[in-house]
Amino acid sequence: MSHADLVRRGYEAYAADDRAFFERLLAEDFRFWSPYDAGIDRATYFERCWPAGRHTAFEVRRLHEVGDEVVVTYEATRPDGSRFRNTEVFTFDGDRLSRVEVYFGWDV
Repeated sequence: MSHADLVRRGYEAYAADDRAFFERLLAEDFRFWSPYDAGIDRATYFERCWPAGRHTAFEVRRLHEVGDEVVVTYEATRPDGSRFRNTEVFTFDGDRLSRVEVYFGWDV
């Protein structure tokens, strides 16, 4: 499976609250970056970001795989039906996800 395919599958898994998918995908030295999270580790990521249920659907608007990185812009739907847009950069080490950078967007 390509890195782009893994990222697409990751959005499906997140919307389905399939934590087991991410348990297998994330590298042991995984780091997560966002405006609210400065390089949190794997354990902290699972504490803060799960259970997933905050988003019911993701619609990918752009996805580019370049080397070991995948850049994605998506629109997500919250359980109340409101929507927002973000861009994320995924970095892989082999077939394991080692880093995610999230850039918050806006409501749509």
